[in-house]
Amino acid sequence: MSKPLTIADLKTKARRRVPKMFFDYADSGAWTEGTYRANEDDFSKIKLRQRVLVDMTNRSLATTMVGQNVSMPVALAPTGLTGMQHADGEMLAAKAAEEFGVPFTLSTMSICSIEDVKSVTSKPFWFQLYVMKDRGFIERLIGRAKAAGCGALVVTADLQILGQRHKDLRNGLSAPPKWTLNSAFQLATKPFWCLDMLQTKRRGFGNIVGHASNVSDLSSLSAWTAEQFDPQLSWDDIRWIKDLWGGKLIIKGILDEEDARAAADTGADALIVSNHGGRQLDGAPSSISMLPKIVDAVGDRLEVHFDGGIRSGQDVLKAVALGAKGTYIGRPFLYGLGAMGKPGVTTALEIIRKEMDITMALCGKRDIADCGKNIIASSPF
Repeated sequence: MSKPLTIADLKTKARRRVPKMFFDYADSGAWTEGTYRANEDDFSKIKLRQRVLVDMTNRSLATTMVGQNVSMPVALAPTGLTGMQHADGEMLAAKAAEEFGVPFTLSTMSICSIEDVKSVTSKPFWFQLYVMKDRGFIERLIGRAKAAGCGALVVTADLQILGQRHKDLRNGLSAPPKWTLNSAFQLATKPFWCLDMLQTKRRGFGNIVGHASNVSDLSSLSAWTAEQFDPQLSWDDIRWIKDLWGGKLIIKGILDEEDARAAADTGADALIVSNHGGRQLDGAPSSISMLPKIVDAVGDRLEVHFDGGIRSGQDVLKAVALGAKGTYIGRPFLYGLGAMGKPGVTTALEIIRKEMDITMALCGKRDIADCGKNIIASSPF
């Protein structure tokens, strides 16, 4: 294939290179995947205003997210098992993001550890926190994020109970892969992926193994994670985390106006409108359909960010026009990483930026700060 021109091109290349269990992990939703599909499809219902005979020179996408300067209103979303899309994936993606001038968010369930990512970056990256029952582990994890100089803590609120993802169950997903006939066949058909993986020592969950109590290897990790996600997580816990962290706090997984107001009451710096990429409550509304409602509810109290379904720069611009102060891309950068490693992440960001820049110009705007509902021709939301 020639140089990828779209995120869909990167997805095709990633599918060819990454073993099915890990590609499907990145590219799947819960149950019927209806919400996953709606996240993408609902963007097409928003129409843009085409403007002509206006000055389109000297355009700028630069802005800020929670006080941090960014080259465009895009961050790399926290994604689990990123290091299984490509060897040392989190480290490669973090370096690409830093060079591009956008935030990288490391997941608690990453393959590379906080310290691994710190070792290859020179600017603060962000850290995403899953709150486990073992509060001592959470305190140590937050302490490690502080020691690494992380610029923001992103607390995920919508994974108290794990949604069922049929593809993962059928594929027998694990990191590293368990040796079964199915997994052996998947690996045998992806030799370049295997060669890269053989050259790294990072194949487990780097933030957990050796750090959580009684978790010294991958065999003990599985049982630990199965029982550690906390179904009793509450807003009081968010306030405890905020006090413990002491820095910029972002709450991810808000899809309801009432929850948005509760998030604002905690004093958080931002919330992320998100349904976990359609991977939790199948049948929930798309993220983009809820964005305007949540902006109207709390947009004057904290920054409203957006996550879910972005596959182009036009999607980013539409989210910004509907009130998002920043957006997150998960699958687009994972497709790039799986397809081409670090250059693929850069390519994904370049695609997003170019599409966003050209679209902004054709809407008659030169500065992202001027792009609001004034560039929307029609929207059902």
